[in-house]
Amino acid sequence: MSKIDYNTERVHMAMAEYGRVVQDMVEYCVGIDDRDERLRCAQAIVAVMANIGQERLANADVQQKLWNHLAMISNFRLDIDYPVEIVKREEVNERPEPMSLPQGKIKARYYGRILEKALETLAKMPEGEEREALTLQVADQMKQSLFSWNPDVMSEDKVARDVNEYCGGTVAEALEGHRFAPLKTMSTGMVRKRKK
Repeated sequence: MSKIDYNTERVHMAMAEYGRVVQDMVEYCVGIDDRDERLRCAQAIVAVMANIGQERLANADVQQKLWNHLAMISNFRLDIDYPVEIVKREEVNERPEPMSLPQGKIKARYYGRILEKALETLAKMPEGEEREALTLQVADQMKQSLFSWNPDVMSEDKVARDVNEYCGGTVAEALEGHRFAPLKTMSTGMVRKRKK
């Protein structure tokens, strides 16, 4: 009786998206002694990889990506003259520096940091049409954000008071008689019915 070949007992696949067959082809290619034959085999493997990913080899970015993937699958053991500059082993495992996150408190979390920054900019702007237009756009977005956060407390009067408070009471005239934009909500067909 023959032994069953389980995937869990096989060599780990470097890039699972290409499958075990490509991994086996790369291992075969690494073992070829003749350098020219090895290059021809690598070119055939890259063509297969492009087919699997449904990509065009004529694109330079695609070629760069596929040759890099070939080098990674071979664990950088494939000794050929690559047609493109491949990524170095050290660069593959290199982790990026952690990003610094903005610090500081937000006055009203339901509006978010971006709207707060827009309101700060608005408060510093000189009076005029541009400031009035920005005031109306920010107010409409604040209404949408407040509705998304908690529809029960959303009111246009609250939004108008908040805009005026953020801007130190200098934009009240711009919001008088303003017809806020309608709320963007999910269509009723997309909302799932709750089980009772």
